[in-house]
Amino acid sequence: MHELVLVCREDDVETVSDALMEVDSLAVSVEDADADTASEKALFGEPGMPAPKAGWERSVVKALFATEAEATEAATLLLAQDWATDVHVQTIQAVAEQDWVRLTQSQFAPVEITPEFWIVPSWHEAPAQARQVMRLDPGLAFGTGTHPTTRMCLRWIAAHAAEAAQWERVLDYGCGSGILAIATGLFGARGITAVDIDPAAVQSSLQNAAENQVQLQAALPDAAQGEYPVVLANILATPLKLLAPLLTRHLAPGAHLVLAGILERQADELKAAYAPYVALDVADHEDGWILMTARRGA
Repeated sequence: MHELVLVCREDDVETVSDALMEVDSLAVSVEDADADTASEKALFGEPGMPAPKAGWERSVVKALFATEAEATEAATLLLAQDWATDVHVQTIQAVAEQDWVRLTQSQFAPVEITPEFWIVPSWHEAPAQARQVMRLDPGLAFGTGTHPTTRMCLRWIAAHAAEAAQWERVLDYGCGSGILAIATGLFGARGITAVDIDPAAVQSSLQNAAENQVQLQAALPDAAQGEYPVVLANILATPLKLLAPLLTRHLAPGAHLVLAGILERQADELKAAYAPYVALDVADHEDGWILMTARRGA
């Protein structure tokens, strides 16, 4: 394998990346050319907020090719374009062969939710103290148990394990990988519906549920029908505020509402948005994120 490394301006990154894919690059990545220097500038805003800029002023674009000849030919073709006057080749270098699957797997370890409840990738053994185990591998959809918002929701489910067998219906709205829906099933819930606007999330939820021997319905949001004893939504504050009428309409008498994806400073906004329907309280917090819950009157 050989890697072609280019330096270009912010305005050229997308064009360069597209061109590299057109000449059959195996992979293309973009990095800040000024990373780890005084000129480095972060691009990431707070969750739910747009990034301050679309790209770095100077970017390093790396493209992977099977051979050095292919990398050289790609560089020659690219630099011959009229728009490439500010694109510069930094290097063409050999890349050591790696077991990319093993390398990726090494980054994911079992996640402790409680001392007895763990999320465990398929290539790991479950810890000896685990009494309840969910098998879940990283995939296209959000939710592996590593993010504070997911862990807080899972802790809430585990804390209500004694009730779970009485939950005849559960709604996981914005299900991602299906991790919350599956957790309720592992603790005994039935009639579980997991919905998401992303078809990839629907497929991921179905696959993950099957691997954990949990029965659920996964579909697009229109599948959420009627009232549920438990409604879970781990999204972000802005959509949660907009969804207040819809989510609370799905609450059965005495039902639990569990919301996550909320920053500590957004608590009052969420309380105000849901005040016409239920009274939200902060039930958990971790690393600047909070879990908010409410219970509909009987």
